[in-house]
Amino acid sequence: MNDIQAEILRQVADLAALPETGAVNLRSDGQRAFHRDSEHVHIVSKTDKDGIDIHIDPGTKGETVHIPVVITKSGVKDLVYNDFFIGEGAEVKIVAGCGIHNCGGCDSEHDGIHTFHVGKNAKVTYVEKHYGEGDGAGKRILNPQTILYLEEGASVTLDTSQIKGVDDTKRYTRAVVGENAEIVIQEKLLTHDSQKAESEMDVFLNGAGSKTRVVSRSVAQDSSVQIFYPRVEGNAPCFGHVSCDAIIMGEARVRAIPEITCNHVDAGLIHEAAIGKIAGEQILKLMTLGLTAEEAEEKILEGFLR
Repeated sequence: MNDIQAEILRQVADLAALPETGAVNLRSDGQRAFHRDSEHVHIVSKTDKDGIDIHIDPGTKGETVHIPVVITKSGVKDLVYNDFFIGEGAEVKIVAGCGIHNCGGCDSEHDGIHTFHVGKNAKVTYVEKHYGEGDGAGKRILNPQTILYLEEGASVTLDTSQIKGVDDTKRYTRAVVGENAEIVIQEKLLTHDSQKAESEMDVFLNGAGSKTRVVSRSVAQDSSVQIFYPRVEGNAPCFGHVSCDAIIMGEARVRAIPEITCNHVDAGLIHEAAIGKIAGEQILKLMTLGLTAEEAEEKILEGFLR
């Protein structure tokens, strides 16, 4: 692994190197670069298209699965289909993420379509970070799709973030939530320069006792543009809460369009959205502690996107 690949891995997976234990699948510039199974996690390459099937045995506890993607060449267009099959009662953490280093004149793009089949009473934490770097004229484009099916009693926490450097992104999340199952979606986005980000979500609360909490936090700087479409539909006795908060700076533009639909008398759904600039008193308070205005602003943004 060269220095560029190592830096991207650090940014998207918080790893100084590939882990020495546990299941791992590293994809680099459109090809599988490294693969290892564990006793209870089995990763199989698809035969009909690019991608992998990840099978997690029922009852698996305490496993972490790493599936990062690294792109270091200009002009790469990578499309993968990854399917996850999480067995009944399993408790796992999946660390994904993609970073693009583009110093050339052609666009580089990764489109990852992830489908999760989460078994009865299984618990999944899914962490996905996106990052771009490089001084080339070519764009860094990331278009993730995450589709989830939660069986009875299943629980999923979806923690996704766009750190910086991604020129264009179209994100789509779809969750079908069964009886007494719960999904928490936490999305954090940072855009700057003339970048564009669009995030669309559909959560269907189909089972009695199903729940969701959708939290979107974003910072739009310079002349970047962000659009959010979080939608929750209650089709049974259920509860859902959608919250969109954005800080807008410079000449940026942000649209937040949350939507809730109740198709059952005992469906309780709430949505809220707030967009605004950093309050001047927040900056002044930090400046009294010795920070410059720029340092105070950076500290506020770090806390907001944490």
